[in-house]
Amino acid sequence: QVQLVESGGGLVQPGGSLRLSCAASGFTFSDYTMNWYRQVPDKERELVAGITRLSRDTRYADSVKGRFTISRDNGKNTVYLQMSRLEFEDTAVYYCNAARYIGGTYVYDSWGQGTQVTVSS
Repeated sequence: QVQLVESGGGLVQPGGSLRLSCAASGFTFSDYTMNWYRQVPDKERELVAGITRLSRDTRYADSVKGRFTISRDNGKNTVYLQMSRLEFEDTAVYYCNAARYIGGTYVYDSWGQGTQVTVSS
């Protein structure tokens, strides 16, 4: 059974930092591209950052480039999102996503329950 459990969210002041973690179980972690998404009420979920299976490639939303860093530890089945210089607009529920690709083709994915990040003074 695929399970993704996010942690590390909370309340932080503008300019502050947080590190989100997503602990994975129930599947072969290193076979999956891992992503972080976020969502605010009444808006679509948006991709924040992604990292390929062996960490060769990463991608970021333009709004977080230079401030957020995604990383993974395949030995610990965990993906991280280091968030720095947080802004009010970063307030959202952050979701961990595990995406399986076979031959470069998307096959399926799974989601965590989300963790709230609130940036407020």
